Amino acid sequence: MSAVESREPEVRTAAGVVRGRAEGGLAVFRGIPYAEPPIGEARFQAPRPVRGWDGVRESHTFGPPAPQDANMAGRSGGDLFKGTGDDWLTVNVWTPAPDPAARRPVMVWIHGGAYKHGFSGSPGYDAQHIASDGDVVFVSLNYRLGVEGFLHIDGAPANRGLLDQVAALEWVRENITAFGGDPGQVTVLGDSAGAGSIAALMAMPSAAGLFRRAVGQSLPGTFLSDALARDVAAALAAGAGLRPTAGELSGVDPRELVTTGHALEPKMRQYEDRWGSFAHTLTPFSPVVDGDVLPAAPWQALAGGAGRDVELIIGHTRDECRTFMLFSGQLGKITEEQAAEALRHFGPGEDGERAYRAAFPDASAEELYELVQNDWLFRMPTLRLAEAQAAGGGRAYLYELAWQSPGMGGALGACHGLDGPLLFGTYDAHLGPAAIGPDHTAEARELTSQIRTAWTSFATSGDPGWPAYDFRQRLTRVFDTPPSVTAYPEEISRRLWQDHVFEALPLLTA
Repeated sequence: MSAVESREPEVRTAAGVVRGRAEGGLAVFRGIPYAEPPIGEARFQAPRPVRGWDGVRESHTFGPPAPQDANMAGRSGGDLFKGTGDDWLTVNVWTPAPDPAARRPVMVWIHGGAYKHGFSGSPGYDAQHIASDGDVVFVSLNYRLGVEGFLHIDGAPANRGLLDQVAALEWVRENITAFGGDPGQVTVLGDSAGAGSIAALMAMPSAAGLFRRAVGQSLPGTFLSDALARDVAAALAAGAGLRPTAGELSGVDPRELVTTGHALEPKMRQYEDRWGSFAHTLTPFSPVVDGDVLPAAPWQALAGGAGRDVELIIGHTRDECRTFMLFSGQLGKITEEQAAEALRHFGPGEDGERAYRAAFPDASAEELYELVQNDWLFRMPTLRLAEAQAAGGGRAYLYELAWQSPGMGGALGACHGLDGPLLFGTYDAHLGPAAIGPDHTAEARELTSQIRTAWTSFATSGDPGWPAYDFRQRLTRVFDTPPSVTAYPEEISRRLWQDHVFEALPLLTA
C-alpha cells in the first residue's frame, strides 16, 4: 500500500468531519450518526437531527445494533446482536474515493430480519466487493426494530423504523457527494423486511424524491391495518402489565421490552379469531398502514401511481419458507393435519385447501405446507407488487432465484435469504455456511456474478439486463445455472391467487 493509500481518509459532513479507514482500495467509514440517539425525551418519537461536533470523529467501528432478540427461527445471532450503547441510528459508507467530483451511483442497503432483528454491521453485509466491482458508493444503515421501531402505540408516530430509514436517506442526500456519490442516482435495496420497508418507502410521501431506483429481495406481504396494529400492541403491552402508550412503555428499558415482544410470539395463535393469518406468522411486528406516515398499502399506492418515478426490481426465491422449516426442525416432519391447517390459514379464497390440492394433485403434505406459505407470505405479494407498479405507470423488473443451493445435501434449495450471501459474496456468513458450504463456492460465484452485475448495472443505468414486466409476456429473470428469461415460472400459483387482493391485514370482528 502506498503512502497515499495508507493515510486515513477524512470527509466533512454537514455535522462535522469523520475519519475512516483505507481498506482494500476503498475508503470505509463506519458508525456515522444520521440522527440523535432515540432515548430519553426522543424515545418513541420521530428521529431528530444529529447535533454537530467539533474536531474529527473517528468512524472506524460500526455503531451498536438496535435492541433486539438475538435469536430468530431457531438460530442464534450470538453476541453480535447484543451490543451496548444507545447510538443505534448510524450509517456506514464504502467508497472507491471520497472525491466530490466523482458522482458515482449510490446503493443504500436496508437489512431484513422480520422487523425485529438485524444489524448493518453483520459480517454478511460487508460491501467491499460490491463497491469495488461495481464502482459504486455503498451505504448501509441501522434503524429501530421491534417495539421501538414498529409497535403502534398511543403518543408516538407509527412506523418509527421507517421514519429512521427516511432520515438516513435524507442524510445520504445531504452528505453523499462528499463521499464521491451522486445524490441524484440513489438506489435502495434490501431483503425480506428490508424489501418490505422499501415497498413502504415507495408509498410514503416523506420518502418521495429520496431515491431513483429500488431493489426488493423477497417482499413479505404483511402490512397491518391501524386497527389490527393497535390490537397487537395492546396484547404485547398487556404481557408486561402495561397499556400500549408511549408514556407507560417509556418507563421500561428498551432491552427489557425486547423480552416482552419475544414473549408474545408463542402466544400469537390464541388471537387467531381477531388476527387471522397474521397470528400464524413469526413476528408481531410489521409496517402499519396508519393513514399518515404510510397512507396506503404498497399494492394500492403503487397501482395508483405513487412509485411511477422509481424504477423497481422485485423478486423472490423459489423455496422461500424452506429456511424457516429447516431451522425450526420441521423439514421432513410435516403431517397431513399440519398441511391441511396451513392450507386453511393461508390459502386464497373461501376454500384454499381444495384449490391447492386440485392445482397440485401430486404434491405431498410437506410440499403443500411449504407451497402455500411461500405464496401467501412472499411469492404472490412480490409478483403483485410488480403488477401494481406496472399498472400505476412505473417500470418493474421481476426475478426469481431458482438455484438449488448444494449445502446440507440440497435441503435448503433456493431458500429465503440465500440471495444475501450471493449478492455480497459473503459465503461464510448468514446462510452461506449452511446453504453453500466450503465445497461449492465456485458455483456460488457464478450466481454472485449474475446478481451483483444485474444490481449494479441497474443502479448505474436503470437496465438490469432483462425486459421490464408487462401483463402480456410476464417476463421474469431466473437466476440459476444457466440463467434464463422466461414467462413467470410460478404460473399455477399465479392463477390460484389472481382474484386475491393484497392489502393491509384487517382486525377481524365477530
